Amino acid sequence: MLQWEEMMERWLNQEDLDESLKEELQSLNSREEMQDRFYRDLEFGTGGLRGVLGAGTNRMNSYTVRRATQGFADYINIHYGRTSQSFPGKTPSVAIAFDSRILSDAFALEAAYVLAANGIRVYLYEELMPTPALSFAVRYYSCAAGIMVTASHNPSQYNGYKVYNEEGCQLTLDAAGEVLSLIEKVDIFTDVKTLAPSRKGSLKENRDFAKSLLSEEGLPWITFLSDEVTEAYLDAVQKESMGIGCDALAVVYTPLNGTGNKPVRKILERVGVKNVQVVPEQELPDGNFPTCPYPNPEKKEALAFGLALCKKLSEEGKGPDLLLATDPDCDRVGIAVRHKDLSAETEEYLLLTGNEVGVLLLDFICQKKIMPEKPIAVKTIVSSKMADSVAKNYGVQMIDVLTGFKFIGEQVGLLEQKGEEKRFLFGFEESYGYLAGAYVRDKDGVNASMLICEMAAYYKQQGITLVDRLEALYDKYGYYKNDLMEFAFEGAAGMDKMAAIMENLKKKAPANFIGKKVVQIADYQSSQRRILGGGSCDLAVGSRPIHLPKSDVLEYILEDGSSFIVRPSGTEPKLKIYLSSKGSDKKESEQIIQLLKEALREVIGEIK
Repeated sequence: MLQWEEMMERWLNQEDLDESLKEELQSLNSREEMQDRFYRDLEFGTGGLRGVLGAGTNRMNSYTVRRATQGFADYINIHYGRTSQSFPGKTPSVAIAFDSRILSDAFALEAAYVLAANGIRVYLYEELMPTPALSFAVRYYSCAAGIMVTASHNPSQYNGYKVYNEEGCQLTLDAAGEVLSLIEKVDIFTDVKTLAPSRKGSLKENRDFAKSLLSEEGLPWITFLSDEVTEAYLDAVQKESMGIGCDALAVVYTPLNGTGNKPVRKILERVGVKNVQVVPEQELPDGNFPTCPYPNPEKKEALAFGLALCKKLSEEGKGPDLLLATDPDCDRVGIAVRHKDLSAETEEYLLLTGNEVGVLLLDFICQKKIMPEKPIAVKTIVSSKMADSVAKNYGVQMIDVLTGFKFIGEQVGLLEQKGEEKRFLFGFEESYGYLAGAYVRDKDGVNASMLICEMAAYYKQQGITLVDRLEALYDKYGYYKNDLMEFAFEGAAGMDKMAAIMENLKKKAPANFIGKKVVQIADYQSSQRRILGGGSCDLAVGSRPIHLPKSDVLEYILEDGSSFIVRPSGTEPKLKIYLSSKGSDKKESEQIIQLLKEALREVIGEIK
């Protein structure tokens, strides 16, 4: 394997290297920056690729996209190609979509050219589309796989590349591992096949050329998708409607300069939400995200312009009931709710967390949907345990899966294989991802926006807000509080530091934490849960197997039922710690969370 200095030199000596990338490399002055560009290949994991735009093997650029696509094409041809055992003589196809990020459409074209050169037909959306629309297209056209060019909610300097299987679900751990092994065999300059090695520019500039690429049978290698599939997708979303009248609901919506603008507004119109105002500064696609450097609807800063418009309209006596914000690829949605505090006689817009909205939607769907036999809901292990209580109350089986919506999609797929997909009611993760219905295998911000509006309209008809309903649920099930801590680890040494922290926590697992006994320790890498006993733990002392795929995750449960889960992020150079508490009231729960935060900052600080 070449050292990073040799790899950089090889790039600079490449005769046909993109001129802008060569100039970028030649302008570097910092040895540390040069090393960061080439000390590793951009990592391909279960979520595909994600990284900073720029020149180098550890950056998102046309060459790293081509290399990843070549490895993925090899995987597709092995399993679905004309010479494969499962599909002999059949030409495989792949659906591709892209979001509003810088170079997303260009990367989508690069992927299409490589796939076509490898004998794989492509169905390519002509305009930016949400991630769930890609999942839908894979299923609609019976494709072997799908590619979504997006970096989700990352800052503007990032882009990424998600890969999907024939079910429209992100690749499983085993499949992603096989794709990675094939990518590692591909030389970034000499082993990639492409039908357009020297073409540059946007999809719009290259559309006619892409359409001219025909197979030996005279069929197009790249088919641009019409409105037909988009309308079919919206039809499928609308079928999950609860049929609640929304005429009286007023909404402010922001797509955060991403893909949600058209589909979200269309679906809200379909279900009768007539009063929708879009945040003008964030309406149109813009990969620079000029008003929102970190376009993540989990963060209050991302909703600042939406909240300002809500306030302005309220001052004019036209205050909306709800603020909706979808992330750039529109698979997640955050909300703020207009709520009047009767005791203080004040009105404000309160942000609800992903856990709170997930619990509210689960409760709402269970109330309003005609229940199938043996209904199922699915959530990730880091999502609110309050959902377990809600599900139990309605006789719904709750399934916990690893972090990542692909594991929720996988459960829906398992039900579909048995002809039981109608049993699936709802899936959610704490990071603002939701799905009702089995028409796609990924979280869907269009679907969630529709259901959130119907839910708000339903409670408005009863004279209450979503905040009121949430308080009623707390009164019934106990006051659950969840929070998230994040520790950033940038650069070449960041991954090593995170690995050291995880190893230290395993070796020096605390027996007590914030003055409470640790009663369970789960190591998802070794697939073992140690039951230490005590407190509210009603399990016998000993070890229990964890029947989930292995993952670098540690969970600690305390005697009062509070807990924290530690895991490195799969998409960012961050260590994430998920905190959970349950108290008799809001104050008690928040005190437990604060104590956990203070103790964990000290622990992580000492290890760092």
